[in-house]
Amino acid sequence: MLIKQCVGYELEKEKSNTSEDFFNRSEVTFVEDGKEKTLHVLYVRYFDELIGSITPFAADPVFKAESRDICLRDLVAVAALLKNPGYRHRKRVYINVQSEFADIFKGLEFNKFHEIFEGIEQRGAFEVRSPLDYIVQPV
Repeated sequence: MLIKQCVGYELEKEKSNTSEDFFNRSEVTFVEDGKEKTLHVLYVRYFDELIGSITPFAADPVFKAESRDICLRDLVAVAALLKNPGYRHRKRVYINVQSEFADIFKGLEFNKFHEIFEGIEQRGAFEVRSPLDYIVQPV
């Protein structure tokens, strides 16, 4: 799987009676079997405030890749894709339960995420040979 882009953003209200401003969207664009796909993960923005309790990161930005600041919302979709390979066949995932959001990050090799973003920034894409490479393996 070739990861081409990972980006996240805070939604803004388009109309005064909508609730978009309570949500973030994280997207990962990847190529698999010659087809380009994008996974969109929509989640409750409040979950970003839990960053220190569900990840080893203290606050946003979580790290820097080249000159780009990487925030939690930038890596949610790629983390979800690596943790749940079945998401490769989906276009959208909606997460509104805190425990489901926290489960995405359990057992991940967070130090390897820097490699993904560095690869994308330097070469425009990053090859993931196996999602298992990003999961902590029992000793």
